[in-house]
Amino acid sequence: MPSNTAAWQPKPGVPVEIKDTPYTSPSADYILIKNHAIAINPIDFKLQDMAMFPSLSYPTILGNDLAGEVVEVGSAVSSRFKPGDRVLAQAGGVSANSPSGSAFQEYTVVVGKMASHIPDSLSYVDAAVIPLGAGTASCGLFQKDQLALQHPSLSSKPTGQTVLIWSGATSVGLSAIQLAVAAGYEVIATASPKNFELVRSFGATEVLDYNVDSTTLVEQLATVFEDKTFAGVLHTAGEAADAVAICADLFPKINGNKFFTTTVQLPASMPADMKYNRVFASAITNSGVGEAIFVNYLPQALAEGKYKSAPKAEVVGNGLESLQKGLDILRKGVSAKKLIVTLN
Repeated sequence: MPSNTAAWQPKPGVPVEIKDTPYTSPSADYILIKNHAIAINPIDFKLQDMAMFPSLSYPTILGNDLAGEVVEVGSAVSSRFKPGDRVLAQAGGVSANSPSGSAFQEYTVVVGKMASHIPDSLSYVDAAVIPLGAGTASCGLFQKDQLALQHPSLSSKPTGQTVLIWSGATSVGLSAIQLAVAAGYEVIATASPKNFELVRSFGATEVLDYNVDSTTLVEQLATVFEDKTFAGVLHTAGEAADAVAICADLFPKINGNKFFTTTVQLPASMPADMKYNRVFASAITNSGVGEAIFVNYLPQALAEGKYKSAPKAEVVGNGLESLQKGLDILRKGVSAKKLIVTLN
């Protein structure tokens, strides 16, 4: 049996510790992946800094994004996977409080329906950028208690509706733009002007500067949506309170699904007449959305070049020892890129 090593988080507020950890074979619905690339996300340094999730006990292993090679396959998913397959996956260990299912280690156990085959043309580094961004975007866009949009496909037809993606240049934002377009929706996005071209290149028909004053942005958005059917707003980054206030002024001026959902903490006080929710990527695992994305859409979309890895990957080091460096860099802030650690 191979040995396994992980970057353990002993408790909040301290660096990770590289330690031996059990090698865990997969149960029926799971696969075991030998990780070749791991992406670092804001939730990782936040959980390193403080115990944000009451259900997560420390010491633990963090990490949600990975790409690698299948080494063992559970009996219930053996028709879909085999050892040697190249895959990406959204690791569920943090949400399940199960360290063997987290990404910051050499081998990770992942539920099969949250993994996708990747084509030979896609490197492990670029593949590792995708899973959590796609999963978070999918939760906001497609979950029944969120925007509840129709699912993406390789041959979607226009719905005649338009969705607003707030902070479109983030990992979640760029995933959301691609997935919404693939589901038949027009996308309007907000971003910093330096990222306008990037956001348009992924499918947004119009991009507005979220740095302008709120009155101006409300007027601009109202003009853009004047003759459109609104499908809701997915807010991916920044202060939710600011976006909520703008949407509270915008919603009475437009027609459609006036629903606000966000990946960050909602304000303590929300407008009484606003429909809203908060996104948790793990919610898609057993709702049917995870399967719709990771099983039915992503593998073929990646193979045909209809879904692209974004934002740009930046490798910060090789080996689990580089994870702390990446966490520290991300904590200081990065823009339009995703930090990756390779395991070679």
